[in-house]
Amino acid sequence: MTNTESEEREDLIIYIYEGHKDAFGVKGRHYNFEAMSLEELRAEARYIERSIEESIAAEQAADARALEEFEHRVAETIRYGAGDRQTALRWMTQGETFYHHQCVEHWVWNQGILFTDEGRELVKELMDIVQFESEEYA
Repeated sequence: MTNTESEEREDLIIYIYEGHKDAFGVKGRHYNFEAMSLEELRAEARYIERSIEESIAAEQAADARALEEFEHRVAETIRYGAGDRQTALRWMTQGETFYHHQCVEHWVWNQGILFTDEGRELVKELMDIVQFESEEYA
């Protein structure tokens, strides 16, 4: 095996091992890389690449659905009498206890949108809306 093939083999092994987590949520510890030919490694890397792309697309679709559902709940709350977004958000969060920034992030995470641009903006918006409790009283 040439040095270039050896380097390619090592690169493919690392890509497959690490990329497996991006694609399926766990690292690819089950592989017997020593038994795989260079062509088998290339084929597996292509499979991992496609799987990562599918995983990203599924995540983006889930984020879009969660954001749409959240904005629908905000709009419903406004229709039920909140009158505006700020009041709707206050009503939606009033049953929660917030001690610090992470509690706000957790609430947004529960809505399924924390890791979106809109979710990060919502955290900022909520920081001026929610009432924070002292942890002494927890």
